[in-house]
Formats: sequence, structure tokens, C-alpha cells
Amino acid sequence: MRSPQRHEGHKESKFSPRVVNNIRKMTASLVTAAKASGHRRALVLSGDWAWCLQAAQASLANTSLESVLWISAQAAENAWRMEAAKAHRSLGQEVDAIVFDAYSGFDLDAFGIITGAIRGGGLLLLLTPPLAAWPSFNDPEHARIVTAPYQVTEVTGRFLERLVGILRKAEGVIVIEQGKVFPSIPLVASGTRETNDQNLSDRPADSACRTEDQRRAVEAIVKVVTGQRRRPVVLTSDRGRGKSAALGIAAARLLQRGLKHIIVTGPRLDAVEPVFRHAQRLLPQAIASRAALHLPEAVMAFAPPDDLIRTSRPADLLLVDEAATIPTPLLERLLQRYSRIAFATTVHGYEGTGRGFALRFHKLLDERTRGWKGLRLETPIRWKSGDPLEHFVFRALLLDATAVPDSAVASVSPGNVAVERLDRDALVRDETTLSELFGLLVLAHYQTRPYDLRHLLDGPNLSVYVARYRGHVVATALLAAEGGFDKETARGVWEGRIRPHGHLLPESLAAHLGLEQAPRLRCARIMRIAVHPAVQGQGLGTHLVDRIIKEISAEGWDYLGSSFGATGELLRFWERLDFQSVRLSVKRGATSGAHSAIVLYPLSSSGRALVKRARERFLVHLPHQLADPLRELEPHLAALLLRRGAQTSPLPLDPQDWSDVLAFAFGRRVYEVCIAPIWELTWRALADPESEALLGEAERNALVVKVLQKRSWQEAASALGLSGRVQVIEVLRRALCSLVLHFGNEVVHREAERLARR
Repeated sequence: MRSPQRHEGHKESKFSPRVVNNIRKMTASLVTAAKASGHRRALVLSGDWAWCLQAAQASLANTSLESVLWISAQAAENAWRMEAAKAHRSLGQEVDAIVFDAYSGFDLDAFGIITGAIRGGGLLLLLTPPLAAWPSFNDPEHARIVTAPYQVTEVTGRFLERLVGILRKAEGVIVIEQGKVFPSIPLVASGTRETNDQNLSDRPADSACRTEDQRRAVEAIVKVVTGQRRRPVVLTSDRGRGKSAALGIAAARLLQRGLKHIIVTGPRLDAVEPVFRHAQRLLPQAIASRAALHLPEAVMAFAPPDDLIRTSRPADLLLVDEAATIPTPLLERLLQRYSRIAFATTVHGYEGTGRGFALRFHKLLDERTRGWKGLRLETPIRWKSGDPLEHFVFRALLLDATAVPDSAVASVSPGNVAVERLDRDALVRDETTLSELFGLLVLAHYQTRPYDLRHLLDGPNLSVYVARYRGHVVATALLAAEGGFDKETARGVWEGRIRPHGHLLPESLAAHLGLEQAPRLRCARIMRIAVHPAVQGQGLGTHLVDRIIKEISAEGWDYLGSSFGATGELLRFWERLDFQSVRLSVKRGATSGAHSAIVLYPLSSSGRALVKRARERFLVHLPHQLADPLRELEPHLAALLLRRGAQTSPLPLDPQDWSDVLAFAFGRRVYEVCIAPIWELTWRALADPESEALLGEAERNALVVKVLQKRSWQEAASALGLSGRVQVIEVLRRALCSLVLHFGNEVVHREAERLARR
């Protein structure tokens, strides 16, 4: 049974002068070693809360550590404190020490962010429950992980079990446990400072830059503006290498040289704050507002990525920080819109997305630009190379998780892989499999975070499937259990009074499609699926989902589904598996820039009825949505969503309707007086899979943007890459002639032939 171990419930622990003295000596030794090497050190204080608090206060007393930040729900009196949920505000800051209170919840995302703020020579103090009992501790973080009908007591301690094992063996980490033998105080080697300074002693001539790496990065960004158009630069680095500073320094230099307008974008304003701070340091005359730096005749301003796409704001230079957190389709649109761009992103950062970004985005750059330059910043700025705290954080949070090398999976096919549902008790003890699995997720999903590692290991509602080749993970899928609510709760979800955490599909089907039955049925949601990049396109993802369907069909589930940012590739993938598209969000995601789609696959008779009804309701609403909130949806996505939506009833066109269609198709009447039958024919044709072979991409897209989305002639021309109305009409007439030949009867065909001859 878990013990809540709340702060106020602890007795005062005996804390003798000898213990205080030993802790102070240990801390002094660690700080001395850290300052001598330019590295950071970690001290784990493990015991009950009162003991941990006293030990932390004793550690920090009489040290040279000046700026100490507590990450805790409560801290020592008069301490500088921040809650874990606000840790992202520390981005760009530097401190001498962090006290991270695990009693307040071990927030992996916050831990990854905040440890990067400790400068070289600094110290991490980690306060934990007794290590042996920590995995069974009722961590406040469990409330984020648990979903109904599970209880917080059912969230496992697998991640903490793994973390304890890593802590006990980590280099540069000292563990002091309440009531146990005090560890030996490490000796400090003399002369370490000079030896380890070599990687930073060769300072660049540019006084604004702290490393030669950073100087080269600034030079490359400046050349994006002074050189040829459409030659972007891509900076990659681990955290703490000065990439954001390089963006800011380069921006300041360019503004000083007369550049008028620089836009900075990124996942959030606070994520790019270091860019502005470093620019302002070189532009003391600039007036700073919340999201901009203003000079008399120039400006450097922040704009969210989706705003840039929607509003077409002009810029002499676009700086994209933490680019890996922005979906590739959105980056592609920025590439099309702006001719001078510098991208920067973290490779092994708290976002955990950089390597997947490299695979996806570099391919796009090769296709879309005339030549781009990549630079990697290797040299740390806040600490020296080989930092033990960085190594510990990387391993603990699997920030360095890597998929198996390409060469090891060259011969993979669906026929030679083994699909299995993993035992997570075994997984947490198999570091190789865990690293390969999480490495795949990082490669495949731009928003993979350290929190996902804990959820993967501890979430009671999750199942983990993998496809193995010669023991290596080549594909994986995470399934979340959803739905199964009683009638009263389901009614509350349908009415919008209840929003159950972690039940995305049932809630969306009830709240957006009005399907009150959806929350009552048992749903399995594929929340993540990833295939090794070296073997994508060979049917492994399809094979994995097929095997999952076979396995869970006998387990009482009603339907299987998934939700994802809609792309043509993903919609086609799920369509090949016979999943039905049943929803598309009417707004684009602020971070993804994509509309969220939901696809379903029935697993029971009740599930079949639900999926059928969901698809019907979707097709009822979609024509009206395409003409209103989805008016700017990419036409190829609209066509994919419509496909397989054909009804069995006859095409609802009478002779007069066909006459109107023919009159426009053959130039006898204007479009505006023939709209209704053209719309009916277009809607039915695009829903018929056979029509795909009838229409070229240009014809299909023209039917979507003009007929279904009802864009103006100029808007349609712009979307289609045509010069104006005349060209759009020409493409529409060509498309309708093809549809007339396929869907029209003999009478219609004869009339078409007659009009064609005249």
C-alpha cells in the first residue's frame, strides 16, 4: 500500500551537529570539485521530508553558491522558489544551485528543463523519499498519469525504480540517506581546472560570442541575409551550447547594419525569450516590449508559427528557434513563404525531438531549397565538456535514446518480424529495448517529452506493442484504454458537463458528433505509432496494427481508433487499414498547424453501429464545414476525407440538372447559374473511390476549392497556382467533362457529344 507521505505529516527527525557538519563538508567538497573542473555535481538527500529540508539547509549554509532556486511546493523560509509547472520560465537563466523537491512531485519535464539552468561549478540538490521506498511513494505526479476508472494507487513506480538504480551508480552523484552510513567525501584533484579549461580557452575574436562554434553560427546566420535567397541555415546542438544566443547576437548585428524587420518564431514566446535577451544586450538603445525590440527604424518581433501562415507577415529574416517542436508541414509552409530563414533546434533537449526533426526536415530542405547549410554547436557554454550531471540527466530521462542503427534493420519485412505486447515490469529492466523503443518515439513524434517515458512505464491504462527483428525494436505502438463509462457519466460527457481526463476519443465523439453512446463503449486508442525510418514504406506499420486488431478483438473492446494531425500520408495509411475518418477539427492546432483527425475501426457489433453512425454524421456536416470553418483546408485532404463516402442511392440529378452541368462544362453558361447540380455531382464523385482515376490533381483540387469550399475566383486561382478566373474555369470544365462521361447515362453522353461537336 502506498503511503501519501505529505509534508505536514512528518515528525521532526534527529539532526545532530555531527550530521550537519558531515553534510556541510560533503557539500563544500562537491562545490570545490565542481568549480575546479567547470562541471556540475549532484547531491541526493534521501529521507523523510523534515530531514531532507534540514539537510538541504545545512548543505547550502556557508557555501559560495549565491543564486539558489528551489523547485518545490514549499521550501525553506525566504528561499527563491518556483513550482515545477513553471520551470519553463527558467529557460535562458543561469543559477548556482537547484534544490529539486521530489516530495512535491517528480515532474520529468521540469527536471530536464531546470537542470540545464545550473552553471558550471554549480550543484543539484535532489530531495527524495527513502530510496528503497521511493518507487512506492504516492507521487503528486500520479494525478497527471492516472485516468478513470483507475485510481492513483494503480499508477506503478517502474520509472522511479529505474531512476533509483541509475542514481546509485551515476558518476558525479553523491547519495546521503537518512540513518545510513555517510558516504566518503570525494577528493579534489589539483590542477583539474587548467586541464578542463582547454576546450574553452581558445576564445573567438568576436567578443560577443563565447565559443568558436557560436561565432561560426552567428556568421552563418548573417550570411543568410547577405547571401543568395533560399539558402537557409540549420543550427543543431544539445542544450547549453548557445544556439539561442547565436540567433540573438546575429539579429542584433543585422539590425545594427540596417536590416528593418526580423521575425522570431518558436513554440511559445517564453521559449524564444533568450533570443531577445541576447539581442537586447547588444542593442542597449532598443525599447523592449513583451514580444518585440523596437529601434527607431527597425523592429525584431515574435510571432507564433500559425500566425505567420495565416497573416502572411513580411520579414527580411525569419528566425525559427526550437524548430523541432514545430511540425514539418508547418515548417514547409514557412519555407515557401519566407526566402531568408535560420532554423535552430535542440538535439538532446528536454523536448527530446531533435533527431527526428533532422530526418524529416533535412529531406524537405533538400527538396525545397537551392542549398542549405547545417551547423552543429558542440562546445558547452554554461559548463565544461564531459559534465557528469548532463550525462546523468540524459540517461535518466532517456534524452539520448536512440533507435537501432539502420544497418541492423536493412533486411526487415513484415514476414520476418515478431509482434508482441511487452511486459512493462520486464521492460523497465531492459535498458536496450527501452532505449530503442523510446528512441523510435522521439524520431517519429515531434512532441515526445520526458513525461511520455514515465507515462509509458507507469500508466495503468497503457499497453505497449513492438515489432522486433532479431531482437531489435523496429516498430512500436502505444494503446490507451478509454471509455467504458456508466450511463450517467456518458450523459454528462455528451452534455459537456464532464470532461474525463485521458478519454480523448469517447469525449470527442460525444461532444462534437453528438454520439451519447460513445463514452459507454470500450475504446482502445492508438496514441502513438512509430516505424524505424530506415524501413518505412514496407508495410511494417500496417502489419503491426493488423496484429493489434487480431489480439484485442477477443478482449471485449468495441472500437479501435486514433487521433493525429491530418496529413495526406497519415490519412492514406489509416484508410488502407479500413479505418473510417469520422472527425476533423475545425481549427488548426496552435503548435501543430494541422487539423486533428479521428479515425475509427469497429471491433464489436456495438462498435460497428457507432462507427457507421459517426461516419454518417461526419459526412452530413463536412460539406457545410468545407464552405465555412474548413474553407482553407488543403484540397487534397478534403478529397481524402470524402473518399469512400459514396452512398448507395442514385445520383440525385434530374435531366434539367444534367443539362445545367453540361451547359457549364461546354461553355454555354456561366458557373454561377449552374452551381447546385455541379455541387451535387462533385460531392458524389469525390466520395466515389473510382473517380480518383478519372481526375488529375489539378482537376480534383479545383473542384474542392471552388465548388466545395466556395472560394472566390481569385482565392481559388491563388490556391491552385493559376493566374485567374479564366484558368480556373478551364480546369473546372475539364474536370466536369470527365465526371459526365463516368457518371452520366446514355442520354447525357449523347448530349455531351452533340455539344462537343458544335
